[in-house]
Amino acid sequence: PALFAYERRLSEEEPGFYRWTEETGYQDKVRVSFQDKRYENALSFVAMTEMGEIVGRIDAALIPSHFDGSIKCYLDWICVLKSFRHQGVAQALMAALCTELKGRGIDTLVGLIAANEESQRFYRSMQNAFIRDEGIWIDC
Repeated sequence: PALFAYERRLSEEEPGFYRWTEETGYQDKVRVSFQDKRYENALSFVAMTEMGEIVGRIDAALIPSHFDGSIKCYLDWICVLKSFRHQGVAQALMAALCTELKGRGIDTLVGLIAANEESQRFYRSMQNAFIRDEGIWIDC
């Protein structure tokens, strides 16, 4: 419930940008994913106020590969309520994720940079981040 309230507020603060609706079955899919073994490699963290209100979220997935016997992590999504941006929330979420990854012996986090200017500024400001390669999305 708190997660969905956060996402509703995202939609309110940035109309037209986030399009989660109950008609898509999104909420049911998210609820089920926390019980589904196929999501064992998924990591999710939220940032909360002292009052328990969610103001940010980060989601990632561990990617084990036989190519070199490594496990990397794919940063799937990070978002902070517009009214809480530029207060260190996203950096704290990234730090929490990196701490978790280091604890698991994972030293590489890979992500795609969103096309919007604010996202690009954020990623370019990250310490120890390097822009390499190009990303590609392929619908299967």
